[in-house]
Amino acid sequence: MTSEPAPISDAARRALEDERDDVRAERAKVAATLKDPDEVGDSADEADELQRADDLDRLDARIEEIDTRLRQAAEAGPPATDEVGIGSTVTVRFADGSVETIQIGAGAAHVDRTLVTADSPLGRALLGGKPGDSVVYDAPEGEESATVVSIGGPTD
Repeated sequence: MTSEPAPISDAARRALEDERDDVRAERAKVAATLKDPDEVGDSADEADELQRADDLDRLDARIEEIDTRLRQAAEAGPPATDEVGIGSTVTVRFADGSVETIQIGAGAAHVDRTLVTADSPLGRALLGGKPGDSVVYDAPEGEESATVVSIGGPTD
């Protein structure tokens, strides 16, 4: 995750909070299975305990990453609505006439069809754009274009 405070949309914040709740619940389940070191039996039991301890470390690290990102987002404040940036919700019209509302994110923790990462070709092209701006970006089928219709608005 980035070390710079960057805004996130309300939907992205809720998704991170939900993920944190899920990870905390998983952590509680794993922690409940740990035994007292004096109760550990043979080497297979020891290996199982070590695996659960590693799982706890991994889950704790993910909780800390989420907490850090949420703190950074709070420091950064709400996404800008005058120009496309990380955390922006953007309505875009593509060359084929289709219109989609997407979010520009620093990264994708979960598969989300409305999230476009800032380092993707479309995300990079849209950054800094304003309503009415047209952008060109590389797509798997070749060069594509899109126009920023609006910035901000509902995220759900």
